[in-house]
Amino acid sequence: MGNTAVVVGGGIGGLAAAIGLHRIGWQVTVLERSLTSQDAGAGISLAANGLRALDELGVGEAVRRASRGQYSGGTRTPRGRWLMRMDGAALEKAVGTPIMGIPRATLHRLLREALPDGALTTGSKASAVTQDGPQTVRVDYDTTSLHADLVIAADGIASTVRAQLFPHHPGPVYSGSTVLRAITEQPVHVHSDFELTWGPGAEFGHIAFPDGRAEWHAVLRCPAGTRPADPLAALSRRFGTWHHPIPALLQATRPEAVLHHDVHELRTPLPAYRVGRIALLGDAAHAMPPNLGQGACQALEDAVTLAATLATEPTIDTALARYDAERRPRSQAVADAARQAGRMGHHLSHPLAVMLRNTALRLTPSRAATRMILRHHAWTPPPLN
Repeated sequence: MGNTAVVVGGGIGGLAAAIGLHRIGWQVTVLERSLTSQDAGAGISLAANGLRALDELGVGEAVRRASRGQYSGGTRTPRGRWLMRMDGAALEKAVGTPIMGIPRATLHRLLREALPDGALTTGSKASAVTQDGPQTVRVDYDTTSLHADLVIAADGIASTVRAQLFPHHPGPVYSGSTVLRAITEQPVHVHSDFELTWGPGAEFGHIAFPDGRAEWHAVLRCPAGTRPADPLAALSRRFGTWHHPIPALLQATRPEAVLHHDVHELRTPLPAYRVGRIALLGDAAHAMPPNLGQGACQALEDAVTLAATLATEPTIDTALARYDAERRPRSQAVADAARQAGRMGHHLSHPLAVMLRNTALRLTPSRAATRMILRHHAWTPPPLN
């Protein structure tokens, strides 16, 4: 079996894949088109499955030290009434760890630091990936080319590699929601580690960090491409009367720090996660709405599973076939569950539907809520050593 790989895309999934391959003895080059992370101003929640994947990659402890455990919080109404409370201690008892909140920029830095020197090339966009015979793949980028035994497409939801491999696939579609988010400039007093608030056609949430700052996000139902002239002012008008700490989070944010992205997804599942010696990973393979907080965790699962199959299977082809067989059913099931969760959340706007949803949540026992979470969090990574 050969041992050279090119990873197209230096996001969470691509960096994790490169670390995994490096740990099993492969030579890896990561091509990232951006010079800096485009979502550095955002935060992320990592569930047990993602943290276990990071443990297997050797960076889990560093990530935990930079994170804040989510023990308290839950889901509320705009007036502050609790619909469902989070029991982080029960979740930790069940799976060994609470959900952890961390700035994306910090997670990216820790992953980059785990790579060997010279493995990551920024400002380099792959223009074409070609199977050059049965055992070699060529990646064209900038004005040069690389040849490798394996190429991993981790180039995100707008993946150019996926479009080349599956030209008849409809590709990503707009989910109907747009998200604005930022990290506060200074610490904000919040009463819980993590919260979601569901109002008619809108959601507001926050993730608290160890230094007292917090990431917040606002999700709105609106046509794609809708952009207010002053996003922070528009959010203050929309959410200014919602419960504490929502107004305080907005007030602690610099206007230029607000990120705004329409949420797209791969609503039509891919028929395969590999073509020849090219494997798809993360959002390039199964971009999903963020309603379960599983997008990055599924990419981390992909990365560890891919490295494990390459370490144990006799050939690259059999390894990729096993990777596809293991990852496609699970990740596509999680993506479908994320869509369903969105339909029960900010997608609802009719007063009767909102009332019925709220009543159902209030009547759901905490143990039942924990069991629902465990369906996605209780994943054990294959060993790399």
